[in-house]
Amino acid sequence: MISFILMVNKQGQTRYSSYYEWISMEERTALESEIIRKCLSRSELQCSFLEYRGYKVIYRRYASLFFIVGTKPDIGCGDDNCENEMGMLEFIHTLVETMDKWAGSICELDIMYQLEDVHFLVDEMVQNGFIIETNKTNILRPIALMERESAKADSMFR
Repeated sequence: MISFILMVNKQGQTRYSSYYEWISMEERTALESEIIRKCLSRSELQCSFLEYRGYKVIYRRYASLFFIVGTKPDIGCGDDNCENEMGMLEFIHTLVETMDKWAGSICELDIMYQLEDVHFLVDEMVQNGFIIETNKTNILRPIALMERESAKADSMFR
């Protein structure tokens, strides 16, 4: 089960965060900063998986952004984290491809200035910590409908 998704720039500034389990704000900021520091300090020659504080952390760097996914063991797995690391890397890649299709070529500014749309996009893919959709067309259809209706409403008042 996915516990959190983070999008972070090379300076360690969080541009997007989404949590699928309750964590207090103090613990959340501490966990975030420690995980970001660990991911940023690793070289490109090291693998993209690490375990930290009971979380299995999978990350991938695309241009100036790090996409970080943290998972915890499911109820049926006992203490072992049964999440497939390669599957999570593929999920990150699908997320980036979907964002590229939506925004042209995704960059940090797209995430910052269209944060609500990024939340909608990720929410179409992940609900309650489980990946529910990976088809780019199905993910982007509701967002395109919202943008089209928003444009209609804007043109009505001009």
